Amino acid sequence: MDAHDAAVAVISANVRQFYDRQDPFRIYHGSTNSTRQSQRRRNNIIDTSKLRNVLLVDVEKKVALVEPNVAMDTLIEATVPCAHLVPPVVMEFPGITTGGGFSGTSGESSSFRYGFFDRTVNWIEMVLPNGEVITASSTEKPDLFWGAASSFGTLGVITLLEIQLIEAKMFVELTYHAVPNMSLATKKMEEATADPSNDYLDGIVLAKDSIIVCSGRLTNNVPDGAKIQKFTRAKDPWFYLHAKTVISQATHPIVELVPLVDYIFRYDRGGFWVGRYAFKYFSAPFNRFSRYLLDYFMHTRVMYHALHKSGLSQDNIIQDVAIPFPAAEEFVDWLHDNFGHYPLWLCPLRQSGKTASSPYGLLAEKPVVGAPEYLMNFGVWGPGPTDRKDFVIANRRLEQKVQGLGGKKWLYAHAYYSEEEFWNIYNREEYDALRKKYHATYLPSIYDKVKVDVAMEEKAVRESWVLWFLALFWSIWPLRGLYGVYKALLGGDYLLPRKRIRMSSAMKED
Repeated sequence: MDAHDAAVAVISANVRQFYDRQDPFRIYHGSTNSTRQSQRRRNNIIDTSKLRNVLLVDVEKKVALVEPNVAMDTLIEATVPCAHLVPPVVMEFPGITTGGGFSGTSGESSSFRYGFFDRTVNWIEMVLPNGEVITASSTEKPDLFWGAASSFGTLGVITLLEIQLIEAKMFVELTYHAVPNMSLATKKMEEATADPSNDYLDGIVLAKDSIIVCSGRLTNNVPDGAKIQKFTRAKDPWFYLHAKTVISQATHPIVELVPLVDYIFRYDRGGFWVGRYAFKYFSAPFNRFSRYLLDYFMHTRVMYHALHKSGLSQDNIIQDVAIPFPAAEEFVDWLHDNFGHYPLWLCPLRQSGKTASSPYGLLAEKPVVGAPEYLMNFGVWGPGPTDRKDFVIANRRLEQKVQGLGGKKWLYAHAYYSEEEFWNIYNREEYDALRKKYHATYLPSIYDKVKVDVAMEEKAVRESWVLWFLALFWSIWPLRGLYGVYKALLGGDYLLPRKRIRMSSAMKED
């Protein structure tokens, strides 16, 4: 803890300097899983990139003490093979960090049971925007604790988290259910949610009339003749392609055993299915051999780096939205007519956590009377219109449809709301009161951090011939894609896919 405390003292002193000048800063983590363009500059950052250590795994208390830049695969490596414990909610990409999961909005296939990742955090250490170092939890400064959840670093700098753990098992018994429409998929998920034996639940919309619901149970049992399917090796199939193959000839649910770590990070290779669009962009063949050959580039750490450096994130609609269950079928119909790309990801989300003090919703809000207990998350990811104005309109229509259905969108991606629209959706009065109470009014607001300023973009291009020429140059296919690949090849710690995590032989079958 001495090294940690020394690092936090430096961060505290640097934050205090910004506070004394009333000079806003942004937090530099060293990596990102957001698709928003970075607004960081060397002279306006607080560098927390060295806070990336697991400080303690307490087997008896079933908690882990971790710094905010501990990635999911690092956390799993520290808890699963040695302690035989696993966080209740583990984000599906290995590079997503604990701090990002708490300060952003993060859910996974266990979120139907445990809620969002922030609901599984016991307490945080935080440097307030005036440099003061404090701890907060559901009982100590609860307004700040839940306010900091999903606040995207606009209330201070998180430097430590205590995360809950549960018993891990060797495998996930994964069942694939094929259903012909969204109405039946919703019903199947409601049934699976009510079944206490299920630990994981999500779905893949292959087409409007072809949906896979995947339910999983932790187990150490390996029946004779059971098939064990892996997804983390270069020779393994991408998960969504495998699921599609499994149900293509099935007349009944199909059951497989998947090693726990392979299940947790099953969507890493191919980034769900977004990697398929890279093959299409370069007009490259998309088959098992080409995926094997280019496997290095198809891990999400590399893909995010290439996506940012190429600027191609500005051409793709990458949105996660949460819709009330009764409106899910209507939303699929709308996406079919207005978005047109498949697959779509489904993930049922419990709005509250397991404790009575837990907040509600995507931004850890206070419970609203009559609000549904569950929402259906839709992962909407695919190419958008090539014309920039049409691209913005497509995103705006999506935002408006989600709002009209009583849903909300996750803010890790592009947000095209006007400021008035944004604060009509989110509670500005409570948020501003927190910012004032904890000395954060000089920092960028959450709207400042997530908005896409279209008018400013257009003005900059109009007024600068250099920017106009660069926009024209980078519009030539495939220059941006090649540049992204080049930057990925140059590497850096953010890019390196980590070694596969092996389960300890000490974990025996039941």
